[in-house]
Amino acid sequence: MQRQQSFGTDADITNLMDRRKRIGMIWRAGLLFSTTLAILFLALLLFSVLDSSFGYVALRNEVEVSSLVPGKRAIAELSRQELEAVAKANLSKGILKRVEYEKSLDKRTEHDLEGLLEQYVIKPTVLKTWTLSDSLFRTKAIQEYVEGESRSYLTFTSWIDPQFITNDQSADPLHAGIRTALLGSLWIILITLLFAFPIGVGSAIYLQEYAQENRFNRILQLNIFNLSAVPSIIYGLLGLAIFVRAMESITSGALFTGISDATANGRTILSGGLTLALLVLPIIIINTQEALKAVPATLRMSSYGIGATKWQTIWYQVLPACIDRILTGTILAVSRALGETAPLVIIGASTFISVDPSGIFSKFTTLPIQIYQWSARPQGAYRNIASAAIIVLLVLLMVMNSAAIYIRDTLSKKKRWES
Repeated sequence: MQRQQSFGTDADITNLMDRRKRIGMIWRAGLLFSTTLAILFLALLLFSVLDSSFGYVALRNEVEVSSLVPGKRAIAELSRQELEAVAKANLSKGILKRVEYEKSLDKRTEHDLEGLLEQYVIKPTVLKTWTLSDSLFRTKAIQEYVEGESRSYLTFTSWIDPQFITNDQSADPLHAGIRTALLGSLWIILITLLFAFPIGVGSAIYLQEYAQENRFNRILQLNIFNLSAVPSIIYGLLGLAIFVRAMESITSGALFTGISDATANGRTILSGGLTLALLVLPIIIINTQEALKAVPATLRMSSYGIGATKWQTIWYQVLPACIDRILTGTILAVSRALGETAPLVIIGASTFISVDPSGIFSKFTTLPIQIYQWSARPQGAYRNIASAAIIVLLVLLMVMNSAAIYIRDTLSKKKRWES
């Protein structure tokens, strides 16, 4: 005979527990499936990018090596003395003078000399490129293609290398690099951080610690949440109207130096940094408010109990207790700004520029804009260097996110040790 309990009979309780276990297993399986699917998509993305960053390339030289040094078929066969002699004999006077000014030929490595000859004398052009998977599994078809093209040859190329990082932009994909775009991204992120961090944290402290609970502040808080979800292109239009046009004398530098870049017209690093600062400002405010809310009220009461003022309590007790969360949220917000393209395109960032930015009043481009510009070109080689640039951008984002995690863990350990 089954016993009657407040929750039903034993059979009812057993059925209820079994039902809960089944529901739990279903949810667990669904969550595991979602996680697996997310990892699969991320793996496919990384594979696609890496697959396009390496592979065979079919080239054709404008000038054959055999016409420069009889009996030699490839530039790798030339000795150092032959490389220097060919460079002096075939480089134009202007290019040779510039090369010697940067670094004399006798002090350059053989690899540098080969690069100079390839760029200015031999001038190889890309006929076709293949991905890494095609290079591994379609080797016979690739060789047949090269045999069908006169004076062509095949080489395995890694599109991402030290020269890709240090070279500036070029119309030749074989010699194009991301130095200018990388410097532009770093300048933009620095300006964004300098403006967004103090203003965002200060606003969050006021709204959370000082602001009264009234209609105005509730509306203000609601609008901050809404602004965090506004499409980034809207911020680009705002930046164009305010920083590029209304504040042109400031963002172009004419107000401070009396001289401005007539081709920039306010479309400078300062304008880009301020626009992205507006973009991430609501996110920093919300993250900081959540960090302040997480601080126990007992900590504030204890500080007040020993005679500390409100600001002393905030500065010496509340902020140290949540600074790790604030810094983590800020770095993640700035990481989002690093990958933005639409706002910077709207304010007039350059799509092709070979001059490195020298200050906040310089014209600029960034890595996402450079990737977009290369991806839009019809030549296959540009898609390869776009994939290489994506890898650099991902590494930069991973470094910033890893820095956020390291700072959070370090400060958390420090707080535990002090307590």
